[in-house]
Amino acid sequence: MTYRVKLTKFEGPLDLLLFFIKRDELDIYDIPLSRITKEFLEYVHMMQSLDLEVAGDFIVMAAELMQIKVRMLLPKAGSDEEEEDPRAELVRRLIEYKRYKEMAARMSDIEDEGRKMFYRRFFQSDPKEIVMENETDDLEDITLFNLIKAFKKAIDHMPRRVVHEVELLNVSIDEQISFTLNFLKLNGPTTLLELVRHMTEKIRIIVTLIALLELAKNRAISIRPSDDQDDILILPTAVGVPAMKGEGE
Repeated sequence: MTYRVKLTKFEGPLDLLLFFIKRDELDIYDIPLSRITKEFLEYVHMMQSLDLEVAGDFIVMAAELMQIKVRMLLPKAGSDEEEEDPRAELVRRLIEYKRYKEMAARMSDIEDEGRKMFYRRFFQSDPKEIVMENETDDLEDITLFNLIKAFKKAIDHMPRRVVHEVELLNVSIDEQISFTLNFLKLNGPTTLLELVRHMTEKIRIIVTLIALLELAKNRAISIRPSDDQDDILILPTAVGVPAMKGEGE
């Protein structure tokens, strides 16, 4: 049984704010409220347009950002005492949340390494080796918000059909896993947009994204942020797809 601890004070919206700060290399002690608030609202609208469930805490955070922005615009009271920066409380919460998140990631790494040392008997598929130091995380620097934005752009670039035909589409994760591996064998490293360029059904794009996560979990591919913030880079690994001729030469 897996035990999971949730702290409602440190979940969801704070993770999105940290994503902005990390992506744009912002100073966490000097947050540009106008820019952060605008991007936060854009992500909330994006999740709503994708029919994703937007929890109330995202709406509360959006209201809190706008309130802090208003407080910063108001003239300061004529007092000799120095007023606290309206962003101070938000900064304290972000730093505390970041500390919890980093500690959780370290504990997860310890758990993964321990599972390889104390593995179950008679289960040949379970990993039994310690991960070598030169191996890298195949989901390095990829967050849920990278995937949401890349998926939104893939859906927006899907060819539009004037006539809507109702048909039963039989598509499976295994089928899209095979398609992805074959695509990488023929073309080498690619992007999500390039992989789904000719797909006209939304469900096929969704299943393809799930297949990519499954392949990354099994270390058959690596997923990285691309130079274009609205897309992700898909790389074959030695475990999954052989390198193309000429690579590394």
